[in-house]
Parts: sequence; C-alpha cells; structure tokens
Amino acid sequence: MFLVFAIVFFGLWPLVRKHTKPRLAFIVLMSLIFYGWAEWWFVLLLLATGAIDFFLALRIEDDPARKRLYLGLSVGMNLGSLATFKYLGFFTENLNWLLHTDIPKLSLALPIGISFYTFQEMSYVIDVYLDRLKPTRSLLHFFAYLAFFPQLVAGPIERASHILPQLLKWNKPTDDQQWQGLRLIIYGLFKKAVIADNLAVVVNGAFDAPTAAHTSIYWWVIVTMFAIQIYCDFSGYSDIARGLAKWVGIELMFNFLHPYNANSFREFWRRWHISLSSWFRDYVYIPLGGSKDGPLQAHRNMWATMLLSGFWHGAAWTFVLWGALHAAYLSIERETNWTGRLQKLPLGSLLASLAVMPFIWIGWLFFRAKSFTDATHILGLMLNPLGHAGYGDVSRIARLPQIILLGCGIAWLVHEAQERGKFAWWSNTSLYERAVLIILIPLIVYARGPGGAFIYFAF
Repeated sequence: MFLVFAIVFFGLWPLVRKHTKPRLAFIVLMSLIFYGWAEWWFVLLLLATGAIDFFLALRIEDDPARKRLYLGLSVGMNLGSLATFKYLGFFTENLNWLLHTDIPKLSLALPIGISFYTFQEMSYVIDVYLDRLKPTRSLLHFFAYLAFFPQLVAGPIERASHILPQLLKWNKPTDDQQWQGLRLIIYGLFKKAVIADNLAVVVNGAFDAPTAAHTSIYWWVIVTMFAIQIYCDFSGYSDIARGLAKWVGIELMFNFLHPYNANSFREFWRRWHISLSSWFRDYVYIPLGGSKDGPLQAHRNMWATMLLSGFWHGAAWTFVLWGALHAAYLSIERETNWTGRLQKLPLGSLLASLAVMPFIWIGWLFFRAKSFTDATHILGLMLNPLGHAGYGDVSRIARLPQIILLGCGIAWLVHEAQERGKFAWWSNTSLYERAVLIILIPLIVYARGPGGAFIYFAF
C-alpha cells in the first residue's frame, strides 16, 4: 500500500511543489489519505482536535488577557482526548480493583499516532502562549505541519518553529539531500525489515511463553535481542521518515544518536527518542522548575517527568515501572556520579557504557513483558545465573537462526557508530556507501522477516 502511495505522491509532487497554496493543500490531502487508509474516523479526530488548537492559538494571540483560559482549554482537550482513547480501559480496570466494583471495562480503538500528533498540537499552542512562536493564520499551513505524512504516526515529534518556515518556502532538494534521503530510506528498511522483524519472531515467542525457559543466559540473550529489535524498529522508522522528508526538501530532526554508545543514563536519554525526551524536558521538567530550586526539587521534577514519560508509552503499570526504573537510575547517578568516576579510569568510557547497559536491558524487560508478574519472573531468572540449568534452553539458543541476526544487529550498531566516530574518514566515502547499499537492497527483498507493524505505532 505504501509503495503505491509513494509513487502517487512523488509522481504528482513536481506539479504542485513550486507554489505555496497548492503545495500545502497537496501535502494535507495526501497525508490525510495516508492516515485514513486504516480507519476513516482517525482523520476526523485529527481534523477536529487540530482545528480547535489552531483557533485557540489564534485567540491566545488576539486576546492575550484571556490566554491562560485558551491554553487551559487546549491542554484539557488534548489530555482528555488521550485519556479517552488511550487510557479509558486502564482507568476503569484500576478503579474496579481499588473500589472493588464491577464497572464494565471501557476501551476504544486507539488511533495510530495519537500520542505523537497530540504532543505536536500541545507544543504549538504552548509555544504561542509563551511568545516563542507566532501562530500561522493559514489552516492549510497548520495542518501541513501537523499531518505531514512521513512523521505523522511515529514521529519524530516535531516543533512548529522548525517545520512551519520550511513549509512556506520550497527549495529544490539538492543532489546531496536526494542521495542522503535514499540512503536513509534503505538503511531504515534494512533495520526494520531484516533485523527487527526477524528478531521479533524469537522475541515474541519467548515473551508469549515466559515460563518455558529457566536459564539466566537464555533471558539475557532474549532481552538483548529485544533491545536491538526496538532500536532497529523505531530508529528505522525515523530514518525512513527523514529520508522521505528530504526528498521534498524538508529536514526533520534527529531522533536517535547511537543510544547504546551512551556512557551514562543521562547521556542515554540525550540519544534515545530525542524528540520525546526533549519534549518532556521543555514542557514538563523545566516548567516544573527543573533543577533551579535545589537538588531535592530537581529529583522530584525528574521523577515526575520520567513517570509521565513511561505512562505516555502505554496504559499499563509495566510502562510506569519502566519510567520509574530510569528515574531511579538517574537519581542514583546524579547523587553518586558513579558513571563519571568510572569514565576517568583507563578505557573508562567503554567501561561505563558496559556498566549501564545491563540496567537499560532490565528496563527493556519491563517495557516488553506482558505483565508485571511475567517481568518479575523473568528478572528473577536473569539475576540468578546459578539457578536451574536447563540444557534445553541453552541448546535452543544455540540452534536459533535468529542468533545470526543478533550478530547482524550488533554489527550494524557498530557500523552506525563508526559513521559518526573516529572512522568517519572511510565510512562516508561515496564508494563505501554505494557498496553498503548494493548489499542491503537484496537483503531487504530476500532476507526480510515476517511483516509487522512498527512497535511505536501502538503508542
């Protein structure tokens, strides 16, 4: 389906790209067709909430005496929309547990990408309220920003100040932009279709039967597979989005910067899902006071931010606990500076990276597990290497063809790190790049795993 959509979009694009109104109208129309392909009513929700925020932003500009009222209406509507579609079932289930009632569990179909475009709407209105941004008075201009199809359903979560000016003036993509766009799309497809989708087969099988294996090494390998799967899946989508945007002359922000090279938890969050972590920093952590009121308030604000970040990912306590784990990691790191002291040793940066990874892996366990009970059962096995030594578990790992994909995933992480690291002098040569792409294209066609939706479509 997407291939047909892309052929139509880029086939018609030269007819409209040079003039502002036709260009914006075309982007909006095609983006809404793309978004509504699965469910037509998703489009109605996007149009309704987007139009309300568009007019509320104008009221903030035109009637500053009541701008707090308009901001409150916008934030209330957006959070209410998320609560209704994403968290209603979670709230009723926990209310029943708390009050010992039997209210029917209410849940609605979750519109794809609602968490992403809702945050883009909120940041737009908040930036207008804070006088960081002048609101656009063109509804087409606003929806071209909000619904731009490459990043609509899974980010990056863009800022209006970054995208709105680019939409008003079209610059023909340079040869370098077109080449880098192609490169990003192929890299993204390889990471998603070959690495992530193949690893998903064994990861899903393991988490579907968490009591079937009993050895520590088995679960460390499985969680490592998931860590690489989720990175390749999500960063693969971001690569494809950035590549498609380059082909229409628009630059999207980086969303990942080699997060598994991080040598501290703070650095990990500067590298992982950058658009979301920076959103929470700018619109939650700093407004709460950041670190300006002392260390105790800084810890409080950071915990609130990380718990909300976990809850943003899904309506389950496992996601909240994932956020709490990272909040604890960050608090301990801030108070002890243990990663900083470790980095001062010989090979300290490498040692620090190796030291923080197991804790990040444990966080991924809670992120992926189907329930808190499953997560704690698996964690108990992971932390007990001298426990039940099931030979069948070890032999099962040894026979897995996906273990080869695990190696490919690790090799690809090294390849990406080299591109931006000390080996950049050879990895960015045109001959090297072309050789890599020539190898990847047939792999995408013939070695892809079973097709599956991107993981972050669920958020």
